Amino acid sequence: MKSSTPAHKIRVVCLDSGDTLVDEGTEIKDVNEVVQRAELIPGAADLLRTLKQRGYTVALVADGPAGSFHNIYHQHELYACFDAFAISSEVGVEKPDARMFECALDQLGIAREAYDHTVMVGNNLARDIKGANALGIISVWLDWAPRRSKVPADASEIPQYTIKLPMELLALLDELERTLA
Repeated sequence: MKSSTPAHKIRVVCLDSGDTLVDEGTEIKDVNEVVQRAELIPGAADLLRTLKQRGYTVALVADGPAGSFHNIYHQHELYACFDAFAISSEVGVEKPDARMFECALDQLGIAREAYDHTVMVGNNLARDIKGANALGIISVWLDWAPRRSKVPADASEIPQYTIKLPMELLALLDELERTLA
């Protein structure tokens, strides 16, 4: 019988929120810029549920007010899909600051030596990709929305992998599981 929690070579899947899971163009904010409601990118809910079904540890590493993420992910009944949260308003810095990524990985007990078996998925080359690359985390750029630059400013912003839709991450994870030592 197959175990329900398989041993993965990928230790953690870190996800950004805006234009990675949530369509920023649908956000409804209050006067304090806290998102009250928003729609998800097509496939984002299925991705989160499938990651959990496959036994992955999932962290939200996102910039913005904590209330925004609480509201959005409870709205879509996905809050429980996350095992750790590193939210800029609580950490006190924004990506690409290493402390954002370290905060999430520390919560999960991931040692620095295992960062090369951690994935960060985000839409922002200057924040998500640059931050992941600086720490040796596998960087995956979700090139979905038109709101951010699609041209790396320098080598530090070049993603290791690029996907166009959230669900494409599953095939990439399968590939990484086969190829990582």
